[in-house]
Amino acid sequence: MDHQPTTPRTPWVVGITGASGTPYAAAVLRGLLDAGEAVDLVVSRAARLPLLDETGLTFREARWHMDVKEFIGRDVGDMRVWKENDFTAGPASGSYPTRGMIVVPATTAAVAGIATGMSKDLIQRAADVTLKERRMLVLVVRETPLRRVTLQQMADLSGEGAVVLPASPGFYAGSHDVRQMTDFVAGKVLDVVGVPHTLYTRWRGQLGAARAEEAAAGA
Repeated sequence: MDHQPTTPRTPWVVGITGASGTPYAAAVLRGLLDAGEAVDLVVSRAARLPLLDETGLTFREARWHMDVKEFIGRDVGDMRVWKENDFTAGPASGSYPTRGMIVVPATTAAVAGIATGMSKDLIQRAADVTLKERRMLVLVVRETPLRRVTLQQMADLSGEGAVVLPASPGFYAGSHDVRQMTDFVAGKVLDVVGVPHTLYTRWRGQLGAARAEEAAAGA
């Protein structure tokens, strides 16, 4: 009997670093999983402090299924978690198939490490691999104001093909609460990587359309 070749699992790598903005990561993860995408998740040790502070939740590798499920508010689907110090992990190698990588939120330290090729942890190494393999890399930078050196590093990364996507919510989509503003940013991330979603109301060339739509829905 002939053996048919199997399609390899091809996940999105998602790195969560220690910046404020962990709800953005939860929204991106929900969007990817809702679209049926596979996810390889790496949570830095520094990210656990803002995660606890902003959501009241902990992240433990030994119980990651339970912790991530509580974090995103849904089943974890096709997800795998790698330790940040595991340089034998799949995403550390260019021969490991991925669709690309999203760092959300991204600290300026992570931006610097990726821009200079430091690869001090798995998130930076996986981002380095993503760039060298010419795959999609999205950096959701969450810091303000920005130093000149950070702006230069972001420009350098953009020149290498990365997409620098600041966590900057728009209000034309009718966003008036934290969840809607968070979903707007996550939706822009998914737009960039080509993953379908319904996280925000798109601009349709009509002033006030999103507000009118919300009013009609609440009537």
